[in-house]
Amino acid sequence: MNAAFERAVDTYTRLDVETGVAAASPQRLVVMLYDGAVKAVLSAQAALARGDHAGRGAAISKAISIIDEGLRPALDLEAGGDIAANLMALYDYVSNRLLYANLKGHAASLEEAAHLLSELKTAWETLERQTQPARSPERAEANSPAGSRPALSYGKA
Repeated sequence: MNAAFERAVDTYTRLDVETGVAAASPQRLVVMLYDGAVKAVLSAQAALARGDHAGRGAAISKAISIIDEGLRPALDLEAGGDIAANLMALYDYVSNRLLYANLKGHAASLEEAAHLLSELKTAWETLERQTQPARSPERAEANSPAGSRPALSYGKA
């Protein structure tokens, strides 16, 4: 696992997300990061509805941390080209929407952030399914080790 994904693993673990991160493929790790960010935004929406300002702020901070410390560092703007640059811009936009939602208690900004993160998560889930090798019945039963999964370049080698 490269240094960027090791940082993502550390961030994900530190943010109290479920176990199993260390054995995850790079694609699975990205999906898990998106999942954590979406869950944090949904938690912020629930806190906003309850009038829980502290809970809203904590959930939004968690979502921004996942973006800033997990997803963003994995991008390599040079190697990733336009895709990496567009993802970086989208991460900036989502983080700004989350900050605005926290400052103004703006539900529509939380909804927009949740939608964008969910769309990215869905795209990565599709990519993950497409990059998994075909599983033979023997291999499926043998629970093949994570190391046999194909590597995916998320912009950094």
